[in-house]
Amino acid sequence: MQPLSPAFIDQLRFNEAGLIPAVAQDWLDGAVLMVAWMNRESIATTLDSGEAHYWSRSRQELWHKGATSGHRQIVRGVRYDCDADVLLLSIEQTGDVACHTGARSCFYEDGDARTSGGPTALQPPTDACTELSRVIERRRDHPEPGSYTNKLLDGGDNSILKKIGEEGAEFVMACKDDNAEEIAGEAADLIFHMQVALAHHGVSWRQVQSVLAARRGAPRRG
Repeated sequence: MQPLSPAFIDQLRFNEAGLIPAVAQDWLDGAVLMVAWMNRESIATTLDSGEAHYWSRSRQELWHKGATSGHRQIVRGVRYDCDADVLLLSIEQTGDVACHTGARSCFYEDGDARTSGGPTALQPPTDACTELSRVIERRRDHPEPGSYTNKLLDGGDNSILKKIGEEGAEFVMACKDDNAEEIAGEAADLIFHMQVALAHHGVSWRQVQSVLAARRGAPRRG
């Protein structure tokens, strides 16, 4: 996390109770995991420790997220909004569980009746590539008749890698033609077929995101 000056806290606008809402967002796929309250003490402790600490309104005490469950939140970045009255924490969620029900995110309800959450709860919205990988993995685990994805998966590496080669060549040609619309379309096709290959080999898209994130700020290659 980028070191922050103590003056950072002085920029914030707390409510009459001395609190400010904080949104916890996954640092890799952008999923909103939870919302909690913070005060000056919890923010200072968070900045000092590198792990999320909130203020429990019910218990009226500092709340170290995950201290009991083990589902701690490593803070990768902190921002505040244009009015300085809401915080955004970019976090790495240990155990991939942020909700007290055992769900990945507290935001799993989308129906008329409430559910109990838990590990099988609806996944939170994420970026387009992560959503695509979820669809492909569902096709892998629950095949659908007539599905192009299942046709590729049934063909194994011979089928999947052939398409990656074809799509890679088409992407190169689109770049040679310098046509932005075609480049974007071919890039999307290439990413889709790459994700099918990842699913076939049991490699998650999140693993790819983690590698890319680890390379940010790495020493430049000679």
